[in-house]
Amino acid sequence: MASDFRVSMALMRLVFKCVLGLLAAVTPAPAAPPASAVDGEAAALDLADRTAETVARRSDWRVFSEAAARLSTPQGSGDARQGGRVSLDLRYDGSFTTGWRTVVANRLDMSRGDITGKGNINTLKEAYLSWQPAADKIADLGRINARLGVAMGYNPTDHFRAGALRSITSLDPASLRENRLGSAMLRGQTLWTGGSLTGLYSPKLADQPNSDAYSLDLGATNRRDRWQLALGQALSDKVNPQVLVSGGAGQSPQFGLNLTGLLNDATVAYVEWSGGRTPSLLTQALLLPQDAAFRSRLATGLTHTTPNNLSFTLEYDYNGAGLDRDGWNALRRGPSSAYAAYRGLAAQLQDAPTKQAVFFHTTWQDALIKHLDLSAMLRYELADYSRMQWLEARYHFTRIDMALQVQRNNGGPGSNYGALPERSIWQVLARYFF
Repeated sequence: MASDFRVSMALMRLVFKCVLGLLAAVTPAPAAPPASAVDGEAAALDLADRTAETVARRSDWRVFSEAAARLSTPQGSGDARQGGRVSLDLRYDGSFTTGWRTVVANRLDMSRGDITGKGNINTLKEAYLSWQPAADKIADLGRINARLGVAMGYNPTDHFRAGALRSITSLDPASLRENRLGSAMLRGQTLWTGGSLTGLYSPKLADQPNSDAYSLDLGATNRRDRWQLALGQALSDKVNPQVLVSGGAGQSPQFGLNLTGLLNDATVAYVEWSGGRTPSLLTQALLLPQDAAFRSRLATGLTHTTPNNLSFTLEYDYNGAGLDRDGWNALRRGPSSAYAAYRGLAAQLQDAPTKQAVFFHTTWQDALIKHLDLSAMLRYELADYSRMQWLEARYHFTRIDMALQVQRNNGGPGSNYGALPERSIWQVLARYFF
């Protein structure tokens, strides 16, 4: 284990050196500010009011490293467990000629002492070529993280989330959507004033997922043919709907709606819904006779932002393919193998295991002092009253973020959050931006 860790650290140092060298090679020197064309008396009169301005060019690169130390306590009795992680996250988004663009995003997580025991995990999040032949036409080809949905805690229309997580370093919903595998696909988009039409096709490329540390893992994201069409058109400056239809091999078409509405200058309401013929999670997990029926999934809520940068989101989540309270209690009392299979499938699909849940999230930017952000999250399971609580305090320096995260899982034995192996997790991390 120690030898493996030294090899991993040597690899990380080598990657750092390569990235820094590449950055030095591709980053242009800053251009001098343009000279004024004003002359004569006009220049003299204008001199006192003019200040030289340099427009900063957006960098094609975003690179950061992160180091974290964690301490967790198990459910019930047992000794606390220590762990650590070093990560390198790299994203390149640049144009190499007119109308052509390349996007590559990769994350390497090297963990020790983590309860999952995964060790090193590399996630190729995106790698695609983009062509824009006209201002209103775009075509993309490669591995793309196609994220859909307007809700925050649960995204019924995000059909490409299944199997996409290789490494979980934070339960923040934004982190889960960002740090996952994209799917290999061809995507086309046409734009017009206030709207767009997007179509994509994702082919089958492998039969099974691959858990090897540095695998592309196409079997996790491209195990069957899939397609999707999404049409969005703003109805006004306050109402913005999107309708979509998705399908694929062995699946009935699934219809979807994303709708946001501005209630006032500080409050946004949203609805995210999908529906179609699909089997229940239970029959899929236990390989029971198919019970396909029209089932709906829903996430709806409100986000309110106060003048002092405090934002609240309250959301209700519904999964028509999940178990109701009676079914969930029966599964918990049944064979442990069936319970484990059901939970494993729900986690792999990133789907809710039960029908109803409540999600709450709040963020306070520049809380108390400038550059300090405070965040809190609560997931509450209505079927068994279990809950997960997550808190974060993050301070932003010029190039470094320092953060403290606390997570606590509460609930009875066999409940959704009470069954998680860790009762509490404390994590301290530092992120350095190159």
